Amino acid sequence: MGSIQYGGSADPIHVEDRALAHLKVVIATKLRRQESFTMSWKHADGDAVGRSTIWVHPSIPLRFVFDEPEAGPLNARWIEELMHTANSTGGISLIDEVLETQE
Repeated sequence: MGSIQYGGSADPIHVEDRALAHLKVVIATKLRRQESFTMSWKHADGDAVGRSTIWVHPSIPLRFVFDEPEAGPLNARWIEELMHTANSTGGISLIDEVLETQE
């Protein structure tokens, strides 16, 4: 289980490594474009029940921490779907992995 450390908060946002790798691509793309947005998630098991939302802005420090030392392959379709949520008025929502379809 990886985490996102955002701003000065002492409470990291826990995200499974594979999902975090895909979120990192989407978040970095948005911030590189100087675009601010919200990011929402359901609290992980073991945390208080509920959900949270943060405002992500290029000027706020952000760190991605992975438990796995090696990066795995990325799913382009999942990144596209996450980017779609990022560009919506609701901001990024961590959605389940979208599997590539064989045609």
